[in-house]
Amino acid sequence: MNEVSIGDRLTILAAGILGFAGVGAAAMSAHAGDDTRLAGAVALVCLTHAPALLALGLHMRGGIVLRIAALLLFAGAALFSADLALRVFGHGRLFAMAAPAGGMTMMAGWIAVALGALTLRR
Repeated sequence: MNEVSIGDRLTILAAGILGFAGVGAAAMSAHAGDDTRLAGAVALVCLTHAPALLALGLHMRGGIVLRIAALLLFAGAALFSADLALRVFGHGRLFAMAAPAGGMTMMAGWIAVALGALTLRR
């Protein structure tokens, strides 16, 4: 039986956090305020990246490249979603250019996933 590394466990934990946040954001977009677009965007980002992180956490045979991909995907999704969620609640922005930085980080994560395909081991 293979031992599950701390990196794999943290990636699966990150998937759970994004999944929880995504469901919460989806509920918020259905019930809060007049403009639900930002909450819907948060839900979309969280609920699309959570399964990706779960898959990476359960299948990290690609080594360091897929671990970096998982970190970039989580950091980017968290940054992007936190910035939009703060705006939904009327608290301004996380910091200037936080959402675009999160988006670029997610894009880098997806490129790392693609590169990770080249490092997969049997």
